[in-house]
Amino acid sequence: MVGMNVMRVFTITGSNPALLNCSSRILSSPVKSTKLGCLKTSTCSYTTSSHPFGKLLFRQLFEKESSTYTYLLADVTHPQKPALLIDPVDKTVERDLSLVKELGLKLIYAMNTHVHADHVTGTGIIKSKVPGVHSVISKASKSKADLLIEAGDKIYFGDLFLEVRPTPGHTLGCVTYVTGDGPNQPQPRMAFTGDALLIRGCGRTDFQGGSSQELYKSIFSLPKNTLIYPAHDYKGFTVSTVGEEMLYNPRLTKDQDTFKHIMENLNLPYPKMIDVAVPANMVCGLQDLSSKPVEAASN
Repeated sequence: MVGMNVMRVFTITGSNPALLNCSSRILSSPVKSTKLGCLKTSTCSYTTSSHPFGKLLFRQLFEKESSTYTYLLADVTHPQKPALLIDPVDKTVERDLSLVKELGLKLIYAMNTHVHADHVTGTGIIKSKVPGVHSVISKASKSKADLLIEAGDKIYFGDLFLEVRPTPGHTLGCVTYVTGDGPNQPQPRMAFTGDALLIRGCGRTDFQGGSSQELYKSIFSLPKNTLIYPAHDYKGFTVSTVGEEMLYNPRLTKDQDTFKHIMENLNLPYPKMIDVAVPANMVCGLQDLSSKPVEAASN
């Protein structure tokens, strides 16, 4: 994961969902603070346990056709219980939004780790069903979203935040979202790696600007106890750690030349959904472009 010099902070404030203000202030490095307004909504009267993550409510959700994990995170100690979804799938949007409602959360972000080739993101559908939700993807992906994030950006939901780390190699625009480093942030840290780093594997590098060299360089800069949560798993694994993958990942324990040879000789089939998924995901997951113009997906 490459180094970061400029940090931008994204946070939700105010009461106007259409308001997008930009300002700058100085921390340890130049910071742009983007404040997005949102409507107040009622929440359920009950609370839910977030053990062992303290303030953080965390749910790992599975879509079986593409073997995709979607992750729900929320700050349950904040009055509005702000929440976000990472890598939602179009086919499971109703399930995910039902869970958000049951848990009394306020969904503010629908985020993607990259432009997926094996399924259509649920981001577009979510935005049509939940006013005020903002879509998020990397600027390097060259796709459309409300927030185009870059290396070093911090995405706040309540008092918790995710850091953006570029992890190119599977695609040019892949990023990993890492929970914050600080006394009030969940420990151990959690990394949502998309397709860059899988459990005992990694994403293929033979399409969408992939590069085995870039992927090899981008992965192992986090502490060894960092929890790894990938976008996919095909064998039933749910979580790993950086240290575990350094020891047991059959691809990433090799030297760079061997890794490059492995990745160039996988001989994987052409993804069956790529011709549908990539065009849809480049426009925030909108699936009926004749009735929903592209501009509706992006501010």
